[in-house]
Amino acid sequence: MPTLARKLSRWNYFALGFGTMIGTGWVVLMDDWLGRGGPLGAMLGFALGGILLLPVGYTYGQWVRRLPDAAGEAAYTAEVFPPFVGYLTGWIMLLAYLIVCPWEAVAVGKLAAYLFPQLDAIELYRVAGVPVFLPRLLLGLLLTLFLGYLNYRGIRASATFQNWATSAVLLVFFVMVVISGRSGAPAHLQPLFSHAPLVSVLLTLQIVPYFVTGFESVPKVAEEAHPGFPSGDFFKAIAMALLVGAGFYVFVIGAVSYIAPWQGLLGQRFATAIAFEQGAHSVAIARVILAISLVGLLQVFNGNFVAATRLLFAYGRRRTISPVFAKVQPTYQTPTAAILAASVATLAGLLLGDALLVPVTEVGSMASAFGWLATCLSFYMVERSVLLRLTAALGMAVSLLLVLMKLLPIFPGHFSLAEWIALGIWLAIGLLLHYRS
Repeated sequence: MPTLARKLSRWNYFALGFGTMIGTGWVVLMDDWLGRGGPLGAMLGFALGGILLLPVGYTYGQWVRRLPDAAGEAAYTAEVFPPFVGYLTGWIMLLAYLIVCPWEAVAVGKLAAYLFPQLDAIELYRVAGVPVFLPRLLLGLLLTLFLGYLNYRGIRASATFQNWATSAVLLVFFVMVVISGRSGAPAHLQPLFSHAPLVSVLLTLQIVPYFVTGFESVPKVAEEAHPGFPSGDFFKAIAMALLVGAGFYVFVIGAVSYIAPWQGLLGQRFATAIAFEQGAHSVAIARVILAISLVGLLQVFNGNFVAATRLLFAYGRRRTISPVFAKVQPTYQTPTAAILAASVATLAGLLLGDALLVPVTEVGSMASAFGWLATCLSFYMVERSVLLRLTAALGMAVSLLLVLMKLLPIFPGHFSLAEWIALGIWLAIGLLLHYRS
């Protein structure tokens, strides 16, 4: 059976989980978050989401101790359901990771164009009325090829990069909170909600799964832990990533809203950088924020790329898709075919340009929550302990609510027709690959 290199430590796992969450959304989409919930509504949405997902994280920690399999949700579900059900569950979860990669490849061009406006030149075509520029497209192409090569060279290279990026992002985050506390004013937070309080929180809560997806990436590389790695440390890394990640979003939203009047940021590109430029009267701090968001982009791109390739590798090894995807490079012990497939899929999504950014959040949120639901349900069915079953049941309830909030039209912000079509196309691709195998 094909195996991967075993080199990862607890900090590597935390950096992977945290780094898979914290990308550029807190810079690129801050105006959308504030428009959904206002300062307090958005902060409560992310805080509530982080707390509610703790039972889900605990369930993942229990599963990975018992079954350290790169297939993750597909492996857990297959313990209690037919293999085909496990495969479909895993295929939907793969969407949550893989869909982030073109998101970040597009976002790097958008960020770079803010710093260097000359990149907005040579319009090639438009998608949904949004132009796609050649320089930005080439930048996303180069980033994708770089991360593909980095992952080809081995998990140690990828983990080292993730450690450095996570440390840099956390350092700038603390500096931002301090600056906001010194330069901001409570009056900037008014009004606290953008809609009625409950609606504001719910509108934010709908997108939380997409932006905290990452803590469950830890099990995808569980097979690559260094020899002698304590199995209990998997949950410690998951819990750290989940709590630190959710806390990051809460404090960033608060810092942005405190340093500048938040309603003036609505509709602004890179509202986070603009808020600090206005509030601190410093162009330099705005450029530092944009620069560190590029680092965040790289870390979340890399983290989701790692998770997606491990899932493809595991499905190939299980022969639920072509066994070609289980091919491992003998020198670096990396899944070469899966890395190539993820790179090609990213480049295909990159062609959609900026039109991809906000709609893709909605599909990714549902896919993540569905994977969490399947994991908790399967654990509930195999576990005998009443306390652990209760924890899994809480995780099931939270995950089911998040899924229904995206699928049922009675909730604001439910799936549009375009999002249903995108999900249907993804499922059709999965079925085709499965039956061809």
